[in-house]
Amino acid sequence: MSISVITACYHSVTTLPDTLSSIRSQQGLTFESILIDGGSTDGTLALIEAEHAKPDTPLSRWISEPDQGIYDALNKGITLAQGEILGFLHADDVFAHPTVLKQVSECFEDPAILACYGDLEYVWQDDPTRVLRHWRAGRFTTSRLRWGWMPPHPTLYVRRSWYEAHGGFDTRYRIAADYDLILRLFSGLSESQVAYLPEVLVKMRTGGASNRSLRNILRKSTEDYQALRSNRVGGFGTLAWKNLSKLGQFVTR
Repeated sequence: MSISVITACYHSVTTLPDTLSSIRSQQGLTFESILIDGGSTDGTLALIEAEHAKPDTPLSRWISEPDQGIYDALNKGITLAQGEILGFLHADDVFAHPTVLKQVSECFEDPAILACYGDLEYVWQDDPTRVLRHWRAGRFTTSRLRWGWMPPHPTLYVRRSWYEAHGGFDTRYRIAADYDLILRLFSGLSESQVAYLPEVLVKMRTGGASNRSLRNILRKSTEDYQALRSNRVGGFGTLAWKNLSKLGQFVTR
């Protein structure tokens, strides 16, 4: 299965080298990397150009121009992607090991599979060796959506045909467009169409837009509720369970 890994970045000169190294480390298959930069002026562009110039790089296409936020950037990446399977690795994230994409590809050898995902670890921004939160997603069932379940979006891979049929991210959401997309996707899938890899696929640094401030946390909750109602999956109860389910994921040691 041909895979496209889409990375969105903006002023990511500090973290992007780890992300690019992680992508380059993937073994056992041929894949393409696509990078969408929002017009960085901090040295990020020089990193991208240097990576693209390397003879062994998987970075096949990149653009750098102003955008309307991360979801607009990801939609640009979806448009550019040529792989049959699409996934995302953001500029604060790294693959957990060198065979993540190989394992994902093997899941899609079953033509019935439309989506594949795994587990995720949140690590400290200033010390990626320290785990703050372990997100064990568990298997998908249709009933779990109404209990606030969702897979970690950075671990999710979906056939391009689904995006062609249903569209990409709804950019009217500024923080929760990934949740809206997941609700649209999984509310239309049966359990036999989804593969779960029960291991950590991605390590994600803390400090993302959704939890950067109290204002953003409140906005995300508002947008999550709007996404639930729009997709007719649930309401306040679902939102409450979605947030409460995170408490057991934090690492106390």
